[in-house]
This record gives sequence, structure tokens and C-alpha cells, in this order.
Amino acid sequence: MVRRNAERRASLVDAAIEVLAEQGARGLTFRAVDTEAAVPAGTASNYFANRDDLLTQAGARVYERLQPDEATIARHRTAAQDRAAYATLMRETIARISTFRTGYLALLELRLEATRRPELRAVLTARVRADVDANVAHHEESGLPGDATAVRLLYLAFNWLIVEQLTLPGVFSEAEREQLIEAAVDRIVSS
Repeated sequence: MVRRNAERRASLVDAAIEVLAEQGARGLTFRAVDTEAAVPAGTASNYFANRDDLLTQAGARVYERLQPDEATIARHRTAAQDRAAYATLMRETIARISTFRTGYLALLELRLEATRRPELRAVLTARVRADVDANVAHHEESGLPGDATAVRLLYLAFNWLIVEQLTLPGVFSEAEREQLIEAAVDRIVSS
């Protein structure tokens, strides 16, 4: 029974992510989540204490789903540790995030909602800070060129590139995005 409840909860949180991406934070209701998850009315309210709980769990689930799989991690650990490998890692990261379009858009909605909800802001701040710190730690362990500042600058630059790609995909062509990734790595990451 516990496993089924965990699966149902995950399904409801995934539905919340879809609702956030499609309707925004104001559209995130228990009823909208129930509809998106194709479950009986009232199901979501049995799994989440309140809307803030649902928002917080949706944010955590986005990050969970954005993590690379073990094969990708292993491949990068054994790859050459140079700028070319760094650029490849950045391209793959951007592609993985862009593939989960609704997740990233939901995360943007959560960030906007966090400006009005101190509890959500605290949770997201801690989660994003932990993510940045994990990226810096991974970078330092990997032997890739560059330092912690380079990781943070690329994080900032590529987050906006992803926003452009997902919200206004016609601003930059695919070729231009590739050139921008290469140029950012080349200019920001020192040997």
C-alpha cells in the first residue's frame, strides 16, 4: 500500500508540474491537479496538506527529474577533462533541461510565486543554493578546467539561454545557440 501511495503522490506532483507550466501558479488548484492526473476529485487534497505543500513538492520534483542518469554521469567522469568536454557537458545539460520543457516552465512559475510566498522562497533558495554548490563540488572533483566562479557564471548565462529557448525559441537559431555555448565556455572557463 505504501508503494502505491508513493506512486500516486509522484503522479499527482507530476500533474502539478504540468498544471504550473500550462496555467501558471494561479491555475494550480487541487481540482486542476486531479483533472490533469485523471484521478477522482478530492484525491490531491488527501495527499497534500495545502497548496503550499503542493507547490514545494512540485519544485523538489522538478529538480529530481532534471538530474542526469548514472550512465551520463559515468561517461563524463571518464571523458577528457578539457574545454571541449566542458562544452559537451553544457550542451547535454541544456538539452536535458530543454527536453523537460514543462518542468523548467513550472520552475519559473514557482520562482515567481516565491516572490509572494516567503516559505516557498526559503525552500527554493535552499534547493537552488544546494544545486549550485553541488555543481561547484562536482566541477572541482571532475578536474575540468575553470573554477567555482566559472561554474556560477555559466549557470547564470545558460539559465537565461534556456529561458530564451523555451519561451521565445525564434530569438536564436539552433546554430546560434551552439555558438553561444561554445563562446561562453571558451570565454568564461580558463585553462
